[in-house]
Amino acid sequence: MSSHYFEDDVEKTVVIVMTSGPSTAHRCATPFYLGSLLSSMDAEVKIFCTMEAVKLMEKGVAENMAAMEGGKRIIEFIRDAKNAGAELYVCRPALPGYAMEETGLIDEVDRVASAGDLADLILSVDRLLFF
Repeated sequence: MSSHYFEDDVEKTVVIVMTSGPSTAHRCATPFYLGSLLSSMDAEVKIFCTMEAVKLMEKGVAENMAAMEGGKRIIEFIRDAKNAGAELYVCRPALPGYAMEETGLIDEVDRVASAGDLADLILSVDRLLFF
């Protein structure tokens, strides 16, 4: 593995835009795992959940999901990312489409944000990933 990342003293910022949700559970662990990994490498990581991914931030959903049968629960991947330093954003405009309220979100959520906030993040980061 290249050590290029560590040779660069410039702070790195990464936004992961998460759109996968319960209907594609097999896609839901990797973004949080990658967020954990990047955070542990001293990158500033923000994971922005929009579209169906907002369902993962609803109390009781990620606690009862795994990416594969018998695998680690999605909530554990979310908590690993948080513990590593990633910030979790939830798209406010997506909540009504899934009959969700801000009061029903898991404690790990840092911020309920607008589409404008997402646009600002996209324009200000070094790396942008979509899942």
